[in-house]
Amino acid sequence: MSENEEAYMSVENNFASQISVADNPTTHISLRSSKSRLNATLRRSKSTEADASLIERLKAGDQAALEEAFNLYSAKLYNVADKILGQAADTEEVIQDVFLSVYRKAKMFQGNSQFSTWLYRLTVNAALGKIRRAKKRKEVEYEEFLPKFHNDGRHAVRPVIDWSDTLDRKYRQKEIQQLISSALAELKPVDKSVVVLSDLEGMSDKEIAATLELTVSAVKTRLHRARLFLRGKLAVTLGHGAA
Repeated sequence: MSENEEAYMSVENNFASQISVADNPTTHISLRSSKSRLNATLRRSKSTEADASLIERLKAGDQAALEEAFNLYSAKLYNVADKILGQAADTEEVIQDVFLSVYRKAKMFQGNSQFSTWLYRLTVNAALGKIRRAKKRKEVEYEEFLPKFHNDGRHAVRPVIDWSDTLDRKYRQKEIQQLISSALAELKPVDKSVVVLSDLEGMSDKEIAATLELTVSAVKTRLHRARLFLRGKLAVTLGHGAA
């Protein structure tokens, strides 16, 4: 990896924290997504035993277990679906379909992954399926907003500039959230799912790979490229060059 690429990785990690901040206005700008990822891991560990009992009840056709699962997970799943779809009506429809699938397919859950991972997979797949069926989305080419390098690894335009601090100076929190939401909407659906699960839900690359049925390497590649695209989009909005 060249020095310029390493510099972009540093800026990319800083930008990841901006995405988390936009989703939670009370979070200080300096908090990193790694902290939320650790907290999420601890929460999932505590819920594993309770999930095991819940799954057995679902497999037995216990409707009260379905209601309990809905109460426990619907808000998180709604948040993920909403970030992918961006439309409340579509999101609500997806969540309804997901929990119907949970009740109907509970016996198919083999325990090879966490129950929450299975729920996230059902949710993301349902959201991506709705996008594919709609066929109204215009694909955006990333290259225009990605950094450019010479063959020897030197930056093709100018040294890397970390402009992320200007977000605080030039925009109120609401405007930051609107900018990032707009940029997220232009990501390819699977890439957006990776960003949402990583930077907003605090999932590890391994967990995201299991959820989306990708390799860990593919998750890392998609996340890195998506973050660079998002950074380039916001750079243009803030009056800087994308490269």
